[in-house]
Amino acid sequence: MSLKEQITEDMKTAMRAKDAERLGTIRLLLSAMKQKEVDERIELDDMAVVAIVDKLIKQRKDSIAAFEQAARQDLADKEKAEMAVLLAYLPARMSAEEVTAAVQAIVADLGAKGPGDMGKVMGAVKAQLAGKADMGQVSAAVKAALAG
Repeated sequence: MSLKEQITEDMKTAMRAKDAERLGTIRLLLSAMKQKEVDERIELDDMAVVAIVDKLIKQRKDSIAAFEQAARQDLADKEKAEMAVLLAYLPARMSAEEVTAAVQAIVADLGAKGPGDMGKVMGAVKAQLAGKADMGQVSAAVKAALAG
């Protein structure tokens, strides 16, 4: 079963269970997926769905930080609940050590020497680790590898 089909089935399950919060989040995700399909006239594969989920999670993290800074804990809690639902659709994440090892291998393969090669390295790393690792963590690992 593809990830897209799994999300649709989860929506039906949430409807039957009358779980309004979960249903709302899943509908939001399905809406973002449909928008991408219509805009680009493509059929989404699992990697594209993971990229959309990643984007939505990043938006939730930014919102949580803003709401907590504004002392709106009620809204921050709502965003955290949505983020928990979205996290279920991501594959298992790589550990910090695995990310560092993968980045160092890519830097060695490309022969990158310093911070000027950051764009080239990030392009290769994104292609290889998209959906498998937190890109903020990946970026920090690339900076560390190129600085050292």
